[in-house]
Amino acid sequence: MPSPQRLGAKVRAMRRREGMTQSRLAEQLDISPSYLNLIEHNKRPLPATLLIRLAQLFDLDLQEFAAHDDMLLESDLFEVFGDPMFEPLGVTNTDVQELVATHANLGQSVLTLYEAYRGEREKASSLRERMAGEALDFSGGRPGMPSEEVSDLLQRNHNYFPEIEEAAEDLWRTAKLDLNSLSTGLQQELAERHGVRVRFETAREMGRAVRRYDPEAKLLRISVVLPPRSRHFQLAHIVAILSQADLLEKMSDDARLTTPESRALAKVALANYYAGAVLMPYEPFLEAAREERYDIELLGHRFRVSYEQVCHRLTCLQRPGNSGVPLYLIRIDVAGNISKKFSANSMRFPRFAGLCPKWNVFQALLRQGTIRVQLSRMSETRVFFSVARTVIRGQRGYHATHTVHAIELGCELEHAKELVYSDGIDLEHLDAVVPAGVTCRLCRLSTCEQRALPSIYAPLKVDPNVRAEAFYTRVDEGEE
Repeated sequence: MPSPQRLGAKVRAMRRREGMTQSRLAEQLDISPSYLNLIEHNKRPLPATLLIRLAQLFDLDLQEFAAHDDMLLESDLFEVFGDPMFEPLGVTNTDVQELVATHANLGQSVLTLYEAYRGEREKASSLRERMAGEALDFSGGRPGMPSEEVSDLLQRNHNYFPEIEEAAEDLWRTAKLDLNSLSTGLQQELAERHGVRVRFETAREMGRAVRRYDPEAKLLRISVVLPPRSRHFQLAHIVAILSQADLLEKMSDDARLTTPESRALAKVALANYYAGAVLMPYEPFLEAAREERYDIELLGHRFRVSYEQVCHRLTCLQRPGNSGVPLYLIRIDVAGNISKKFSANSMRFPRFAGLCPKWNVFQALLRQGTIRVQLSRMSETRVFFSVARTVIRGQRGYHATHTVHAIELGCELEHAKELVYSDGIDLEHLDAVVPAGVTCRLCRLSTCEQRALPSIYAPLKVDPNVRAEAFYTRVDEGEE
């Protein structure tokens, strides 16, 4: 829950949104207008009793008052105003925090405008590069925008969807699924309830696809190159598409999914969520995670799923009253491109720039197949414990290329002892902590030997007589 200083602005914003005067709202809350005025101006805390009354009065979820979304918006806006074009304006962190606290909608509008600006800038850059005579594509949208919008959808819901969890649990009951014969049970569900036949075909017959579903013929074809765990996932995904069509449609009908592509991608992501919930049912999986102390490989063996599938599912354990360790997850390729990201804790990811190279996930790429652990200090008060490893995709034969990704899963230091990977690590003295940041422009580590850009927190000074390891690295940490 945010501090009282933040709640006053939220109360005022909600009152104005409803078109109510202070006197009218005070009357409905059974308090004096002067007391409400003190609350709105952060001179009095908002008691829990009034918080509940406000939620009932405005028919709101108490999450409306949570700091989580504000922190995400602040993080994104810090990155926006870190763009060099804003430097002459002198926008400070306090300015951004006050904007989010008092006018979050305006802050979101600034973020939307900046994303549009970046999109047009990227299109202009592509246009210049293709002026050599190639066919030009003027179709709209910033590249990757649908994936960003879907990522935001998952983040807004803390990567937990109770309706989908309930639907997956209902499937286990009605289809009488058994972990030892999951493939058979899912195929029977498709055949008996939806009239769908399943056929496993060779890589030559499937081409580049691993799954093809023909709605007209009611035929699901799955490539034999997939291991059983991936076949189970594809079967469960199609069950979601067929049995949960209305739910997926409702959940993807979000105003912040601004394009048909975003909504289509959201349905795929939510169907994948359903498939993960089927393969790893919430209660048994959470119980096993606690029992195995989040040992990813042992959980994979118990539920017949992959390392990556376990990592994803561990981030979904956010059920109120029975949640797991709040984890963040990030996946990158060998070029450092972020293809998946989610945070159930205070970890933040860059939205417009590259990731700090000191993150554990990059070290995992250097030692493929080996689990790496790392303590990272992201600020004076925030230390994270992470586990990272590479995963390889592609099993289409000798001549096929294999795709390598690295996945990092992490938690705040206070939860590290719950993970088996922290055994043998001194979590008290933190001698092995690695100082890191989110991205160069937002990082305060002026003496970082891997700095690629100047920090917004320190003016750029160029001394032709002194050279550090990296051009933007300061030689003396005390320099201002």
